[in-house]
Amino acid sequence: MTPVDDIAPGTATRSGRPRRFFRRGPWEAAAISLIIAGVVMLMQPFSLALYGYSFATVLLGTVMFIVVSKFPR
Repeated sequence: MTPVDDIAPGTATRSGRPRRFFRRGPWEAAAISLIIAGVVMLMQPFSLALYGYSFATVLLGTVMFIVVSKFPR
């Protein structure tokens, strides 16, 4: 059994090092932040332009969260 066999599928490159760019933690935090920003944009009473982009921002954050949930830990 090689050292690469001990690593979960999809978490190692050919050299055996983990792919740090596709880690779930930071991307999940960014997706949640985007959802929160969209909800704040939806509830603010000052700018109609921010209100107009709020749904797209929440939708983008939600889709991003769904995709990121498939990334390895």
